Amino acid sequence: MPTPESVPTVDPRLAHAMSRPLHGDSLPRRTARSLRKLTASAAQEVADESGLARDLQQPVTTGRVIAVTSIRGGVGKTTTSALLTRTFNHYRHDPVLALDTDAALGTLPVRLGAESVRWSCSDLAQLITPSMQLTDVTGYLVPVADGGWLLPAGHGRLSAPLDMQTYRTVTLALRRYFAVTVVDCECLPGEVARTAMDTAHARVVVAPMTAEGVNGTRTVLDWLAQLPHAALATTVVALVSNSPDPVLDPRVAASHLRETGVTVVPLPYDRHLAGGGPIRPAQLGQTTRRAATRLAAEALVRAVRTR
Repeated sequence: MPTPESVPTVDPRLAHAMSRPLHGDSLPRRTARSLRKLTASAAQEVADESGLARDLQQPVTTGRVIAVTSIRGGVGKTTTSALLTRTFNHYRHDPVLALDTDAALGTLPVRLGAESVRWSCSDLAQLITPSMQLTDVTGYLVPVADGGWLLPAGHGRLSAPLDMQTYRTVTLALRRYFAVTVVDCECLPGEVARTAMDTAHARVVVAPMTAEGVNGTRTVLDWLAQLPHAALATTVVALVSNSPDPVLDPRVAASHLRETGVTVVPLPYDRHLAGGGPIRPAQLGQTTRRAATRLAAEALVRAVRTR
């Protein structure tokens, strides 16, 4: 197979026009947090973070696949996938893979800071063999700046949707090389998204903090409850605020989703994430960083429990 051309993830003319990314927390909030570190509550925060770190660093006997999806686009699915990938890369010392299956100009490469893409899922499905070593496989992947690897869905252009057979071939082949694979799925009810949700070791459903978003997500959870292998028990909901002033009461929204038995992790509005572009962990708000860590830990704990 001929080697594809390397394609920039962002047009260079636009890349030069991007402004400096904002910090997730405003300066007054960061100052107030520094003062709170002098209080006794800081010790409890450290203890909580240590517990999450243990969950994130637990060993896995076989590669675990965590599928991320939502009921529609534009709600934070890819951003959540990138946050999970960044978090696993930070805490784990074994290989982590971000797998993009949304060929409709998905933005996962941009969010993970990839400057260009070359090989796609479809390309690798035709090339990968059982005799390959990790070093052979990573030659077809995009290295992520803070560790880990990325396999894009396409070549940075509008591509045909990924088919179910290609998805199955790639995920089954790559699982033996990577301890954790985060799959950024297409939106439900797409065929690959349904397959990924059905076959993954754990699932993250991204719900926007709106009445219709929470209502639609509840429908997805009811569908997962009907799957024959207790899929709901290995599902976590990321309740995402895409506005600093949500119109829906977060407590009511979370309570409505928890009625199905799932764990709900709120992801707050963050100025850095709202700006688009590459996610820089140091620029995230403290609450966002803590929420992303908890979400990753909750997902991995469930993935490890799955046989």
